[in-house]
Amino acid sequence: MCKKVIFTCLLLITVFNLFAGTVDTVTTFSPSMKKDIKAVVVRPSTYDKSKTYPVVYLLHGYGGNYGDWIKKVKALPAYADQFNLIIVCPDGNVGSWYFDSPIDSSWRYETYVSKELVSWVDNHYSTVKDKTGRAITGLSMGGHGALYLAFRHQDVFGAAGSMSGGVDIRPFPLNWDIAKRIGSYKDNPDQWEKNSVINLTHLLVNNSLAIIIDCGTGDFFFRVNVNLHEKLLERNINHDFITRPGVHNWDYWDNAVTYQLMFMSKFFKK
Repeated sequence: MCKKVIFTCLLLITVFNLFAGTVDTVTTFSPSMKKDIKAVVVRPSTYDKSKTYPVVYLLHGYGGNYGDWIKKVKALPAYADQFNLIIVCPDGNVGSWYFDSPIDSSWRYETYVSKELVSWVDNHYSTVKDKTGRAITGLSMGGHGALYLAFRHQDVFGAAGSMSGGVDIRPFPLNWDIAKRIGSYKDNPDQWEKNSVINLTHLLVNNSLAIIIDCGTGDFFFRVNVNLHEKLLERNINHDFITRPGVHNWDYWDNAVTYQLMFMSKFFKK
């Protein structure tokens, strides 16, 4: 009996891997920053150049890189298959926060992700070249980045998500290199105000962007996520808001990304 159970488990693992997507590590070029930047691109195993596929851009957190998601979430290639989409994991450097820095022109990650990378992916893969086929999400710094970019570029992205996102940077003036990108809070308060996601909700009208926000109750970003949720409710902006016990770690994000991709897939099928 034990041998039969073990054989069945091995068979399921083999089938799971057999139908997992293809992982490419690519080198893109950023004209605005004049440098090569790597990314991971996950294609479904059924990828066919004669068809077009929606794309989810998946952003890493502070201190991470383009390889984080594929290394930490082993099921990511299988999700590309399950939802029949392409997943792109770009490199946002150690602490870009996905801004175009107003004080350092060598950090232009808003331009890179929202324009240069999207253009590169559309030119090298068979994609749906429209916001109806593009979504963006991420964790922590990447959760901030995903909502920040989507709110500001609704012509590019049709859906956006955040997992444990730093959606209001103002309570953290000394953390995570934010001041290196936009100046100190003391000397540049206007930059902190206008670059906090929670202060960008005026750019939205109801249903202009499909939005999903997820944060654990034990996360140090929990309060700012609740504040964003309440502000969206106040402005009558439809969105999904998920919260459950959890902290700022990969156990939480491994679980959360499943719901994010499910949400994006539902959006693409509309």
